[in-house]
Amino acid sequence: MIEWLLLARPGLHLLLHVMVPGIFARLCWPERWKMAWLVMMAGMLIDLDHLLADTLYDPLRCSLTAHPLHGPIPALVYLLLLWPRKTRVLACGLLIHLALDGSDCLMMLAA
Repeated sequence: MIEWLLLARPGLHLLLHVMVPGIFARLCWPERWKMAWLVMMAGMLIDLDHLLADTLYDPLRCSLTAHPLHGPIPALVYLLLLWPRKTRVLACGLLIHLALDGSDCLMMLAA
């Protein structure tokens, strides 16, 4: 089971980054879920900080500790972005992104 999880983890991680915001958008903004999903997908742009890493992609690296836009201070900013109505959807996308990256780190630790 653990070996399968290690092999499937990168693909599952990417799939969840697309599906979870879509499901969340459908549940929270049913009338305009497509636009909300697109805005939340824009939250994937925080992965541009991977370009600052020594290696662009390392399947054994936890992004919450290795990338500047994935740390605790940016997470606090993303939480504050929930307050204004105009930035709420983007903030949800950013926080979902961090939560999924955190779950990926936990999967790595479990393996």
